[in-house]
Amino acid sequence: MIAQPKAPRNAKTQVKRDRIVDAAMRQFAEQGYQGAKVEDIAAELGIAKGSIFQHFGSKAGLFLQAYKRAVLLLPSWQDAPDDVRSEGFFATVRFWLDRTEHLIKEDWIPNRVVLIGNYGTDLVLKREINRWLVSEDPYGTLEFVEWGQQRGEVRTDVDLEIIVSMVDWLSNSLQDALVTEELDPGLFHRLANQPERQRMRVEHFETLLESALAAPVADSPAP
Repeated sequence: MIAQPKAPRNAKTQVKRDRIVDAAMRQFAEQGYQGAKVEDIAAELGIAKGSIFQHFGSKAGLFLQAYKRAVLLLPSWQDAPDDVRSEGFFATVRFWLDRTEHLIKEDWIPNRVVLIGNYGTDLVLKREINRWLVSEDPYGTLEFVEWGQQRGEVRTDVDLEIIVSMVDWLSNSLQDALVTEELDPGLFHRLANQPERQRMRVEHFETLLESALAAPVADSPAP
C-alpha cells in the first residue's frame, strides 16, 4: 500500500503540488520510473527534496499523481467530434484508434507516463493504478458503452462490466502496441517501416471488436 500524503490545505499548497507533478511528469517521461530521481525534480524546481516527500509521501506516491494527471490530460471516448459521434459507437472507436499517432507527436509526455505506469512499474504501484482506473473510469468507458447500447449498436445480452473491460483492455493494449512500435521499432522488427501493416492491424482489430460486441441485427420481416 502506497503511503498517502496529507491533503493540501490551501490554494498556495495546491499550486506547489501542481508544479511538482508537472516537473515529475517530464522527468518520468524522459527517464522512466526507475531512472527518474526525486532530487533532480527538486533541483529543477529549486526546492528541497524533503518537500516533495512531504507532499507525496514517496517516489511511488509522486508517480501515482503524475500518472493520474497524465491520464486526465488524454481524451475520453466521448471527446470525439460531434460528426464522428453521430456516426455511432464503432465509428468513434475507429476515430480514436486512427489518432494513435497524435498521442506520440502532440501528447508525448502524458502518453509516455501512462505507458510507464502500465508497463514499467512494480506490482504494488500497478495495483494502485488499477484501483484508480476502475474507481474513476477516467476515459468514460462505462458511459460510452451505455451510449452504444442506447443507440442499439452494442449488445445487451452480456454483462455490462465485461463489455467495458473488453473495450478498455483491448483498445488500450492495441494503442500501446502501436505507440511502442513507433517509439521502439525493434519490438516489431518484422513489420518495421510498413505503415500499411499498421493500418491493417487497426482495421482487423475494429472488425474483431465489432463482431464481438455489436448488437445482433433484427431478423427481416417475412415477405
